Amino acid sequence: MGSAATDVEQVTWDLEPLVDGKGPRGVDDLLDEADQLADKLADQRGKLAGFDATTLAVVMDDLATVRDLITRAGTYAGLLYAADSNAPEHGALVQKVQERATATSTKLIFFELEWAALDDAKVEELLADPALDSCRHYLRMERRYKDHLLSEPEEKILAEKKVTGRSAWQRLFDDLISALEVEIDEQPKTFEEAMSLMSSPDREIRKQTAQAITDALKPGLKTRSFLFNTILADKATDDRLRGYPNWIRSRNLSNEASDESVQALVDAVIARYDIPNRWYGLKAKVWGLEKIADYDRIASLIDDDETIGWDDAVEMVLSSYASFSPDIARLAKQFFDDRWIDAPVRPGKRLGAFCSYATPGLHPYVFLNYTHKRRDVATMAHELGHGVHAALSRPQGIYHHMTPLTVAETASVFGETVTVGRMLEQATDPMSRFSLLCASMERSIATVFRQIAMNRFEDAVHNARRTEGELSTERISELWAETQMPMLGDSVEVTENYRSWWSYIPHFIGSPGYVYAYAYGELLALSVYQRYLEVGPAFVPKYIEMLSAGGSMSPEQLGKIVECDLTDPGFWNGGLSIIERQLDDTEAAAREAGILS
Repeated sequence: MGSAATDVEQVTWDLEPLVDGKGPRGVDDLLDEADQLADKLADQRGKLAGFDATTLAVVMDDLATVRDLITRAGTYAGLLYAADSNAPEHGALVQKVQERATATSTKLIFFELEWAALDDAKVEELLADPALDSCRHYLRMERRYKDHLLSEPEEKILAEKKVTGRSAWQRLFDDLISALEVEIDEQPKTFEEAMSLMSSPDREIRKQTAQAITDALKPGLKTRSFLFNTILADKATDDRLRGYPNWIRSRNLSNEASDESVQALVDAVIARYDIPNRWYGLKAKVWGLEKIADYDRIASLIDDDETIGWDDAVEMVLSSYASFSPDIARLAKQFFDDRWIDAPVRPGKRLGAFCSYATPGLHPYVFLNYTHKRRDVATMAHELGHGVHAALSRPQGIYHHMTPLTVAETASVFGETVTVGRMLEQATDPMSRFSLLCASMERSIATVFRQIAMNRFEDAVHNARRTEGELSTERISELWAETQMPMLGDSVEVTENYRSWWSYIPHFIGSPGYVYAYAYGELLALSVYQRYLEVGPAFVPKYIEMLSAGGSMSPEQLGKIVECDLTDPGFWNGGLSIIERQLDDTEAAAREAGILS
């Protein structure tokens, strides 16, 4: 890393490889090439039923090229926009890509429809051929939508209208949230900077910040309510036209999960709401309060106002990864060495953190908002886990590069858990150990229980929109409070301010039904990590094998590689028991540190 400390403001990514160094002009070149190839492929209309496996493999290779070109263009535009949504040209570029990519993709809708129309015997005959190894699982999974596809003209209309429909509303939401300024001590803060203050050890700061965030959300609340209503209605229409029996079925199909298995996960987590209730009760005891307020939820249990420099954070994460696998650590280091990361907080930058897989022909990118807090180190470890997963699965090709969402969080949570575990091993001071255990518990509560509570909100609000019509802001806020209170328990006072905080969460707008995948991934990753603790270094090759498989197998098959049976209804209880043991350890550490008697 060098002797001089790295200024996080300098940690920005290089997106030019996506467009062959041509900048925005390269986007047009990529889309032109994709469109020309799509025109050529359109000549195959009506011929799929007569293909042998070799002919189908050639067509699949050409379709993969189209997808790669469009993905590169979309990734470039999307990442420019995420890093700075204030630049009008970035938004215009995103819109251009959406419009042109949709026009190109609609030329190829016939292929999906003809593939779905083939009889099962013909499909199995084709998929048995080694020529289709690179896309076998993808083609098999595409068949799951066959009962929900419309005619080609209808599919084209839906695809083209989406650009000025759902996608446009999503972009508007991102613009509104990115432009929010939160005034604290008469100083404007970005929304991300303000949210970071919610973990302050000073309760008065948390209370004032919560009020400031609520004040910042209030002026646009009616607009975001209308926007949310529109998204809810749009999805209801889409589900009705496609014959989905409920609001979550399309997401479950995408995740290669049955409605029953997802409901089993939800039920298992809700049945253990005693864990977050107990956690919030512990916070109240430590602070000497009868109950905490909602603005105390994510605050550290101790006065841990430590700031962590960028270089120190990088060293923590990479050394933790190296303790598990030097090969994985070397792969993670590339993200820093080759400018695959954008880290500074700045006006107009999207909230949160994510990893973009980009395309297997290039490399992934990691997006952070680094504010020098301990939780930012965990976030870095988390997103690098995604990055390592994406890098390892590149040889699978574009059809199997990405996994379903239910498995996509495994590597990220595992990487975060390894990092926290490594830090715990090195912590000799009881107070330091307690602080780390608290951070680990905070993540588990947020990733498992809060996400399932948000899933319950989505379930309530989607169903209410379908039965009650357009929902008022007050009704949405009421559903939010009703679904959050059981998870928060009697130890948390839900203030009036908290009722509007549903309105900044992007997943509800851009990815309906997404959030339960976090809980799925967390519980799976904890079980995988437990296997690592039990087996030791011999487990590493199995873990790398699972990540390298990408999306070439079902989640159940991927789980079997690391000896996890996802078909077992009791599987989720095993992960929840691990979290319960974490809480036991945290309470013990509190007593050892003299915080609890």
